[in-house]
Amino acid sequence: MARAPGVVFLLDVDNTLLDNDAVQDDLRDHLEREFGRASRDCYWQIFEQLREELGYADYLGALQRYRVQQEGSGEHDPRLLLMSSFLVDYPFAQRLYAQALEVIAHLRNFGPTVILSDGDVVFQPRKVQRSGLWHAVEGRVLIYIHKERVLGDVQRRFPAAHYVMVDDKLRILAAMKQQLRERLTTVFPRQGHYALDPKNTAAYPMADLSVERIGDLLQYEFPSGRIEPKSHPSEAAT
Repeated sequence: MARAPGVVFLLDVDNTLLDNDAVQDDLRDHLEREFGRASRDCYWQIFEQLREELGYADYLGALQRYRVQQEGSGEHDPRLLLMSSFLVDYPFAQRLYAQALEVIAHLRNFGPTVILSDGDVVFQPRKVQRSGLWHAVEGRVLIYIHKERVLGDVQRRFPAAHYVMVDDKLRILAAMKQQLRERLTTVFPRQGHYALDPKNTAAYPMADLSVERIGDLLQYEFPSGRIEPKSHPSEAAT
C-alpha cells in the first residue's frame, strides 16, 4: 500500500485560481446584449434564488428555470438554446489568475494538489476542465455541494498527515479549521468580491496566511504544511 503523503494541498476554484467575478460580468453583458436588461435582471434574480436554495451556483439550472418561467408567461425565445453554449463553451482558461498554474506546479514540490470546489455536477466540472485546472492537478478533482461538510470523504480519498486549504472565503476556511484544527493550514487570497467585502472578513478569524494574489504563494514554501518564506539566493549566500 502506498504511503500517504505528509501534506495535501486543497485548492478552491472560483475567485481563488479563476476570476469568477469576471466570468459573471461577461455573462451579464451577454444577457443584456442578447435579451435586454430586463431579461438579464430576471435571470440573475433566479440565479440568486437558486443559489440560496441549493447552496451553490447553478448557472445552467438557473437558465432552465428562467426558460420555464418565460414559457409559463407565453414567451418562447429560441435564442435561449444558444445561451447554454455561451456557458458551456466559455474560454475559462483566459480567466485564470496570473500565475495560477505556476502556483499549482510549485505546491506539487511539497505534496499532491487537489481541486476542492463547490458546484453542480455539469457546469463546474466543465469549468475545471476547460480552464486547464483538471490537467494541472492530474485529475484530482473533488466537487461537492458543501465541501466543508464532507471533510471525512476528502480525507478518505486523499489521506495525509496535514492539509493546506487555499480559499477566498474565510467562512469556509474557519469551518474547516474548526474540524481539522492543527492538521490544517489555511491560506486566504484576497481576491474576488467575497474576500474584499469587509463584512465577510470581519465575521471570521483570519487565516494562517493571507496574500493579496494567488501568485504570491510562489514566495512561500510549505514543508510538511508549515509556512516558510522562500529563501532568495542572495539571502542563502549570507
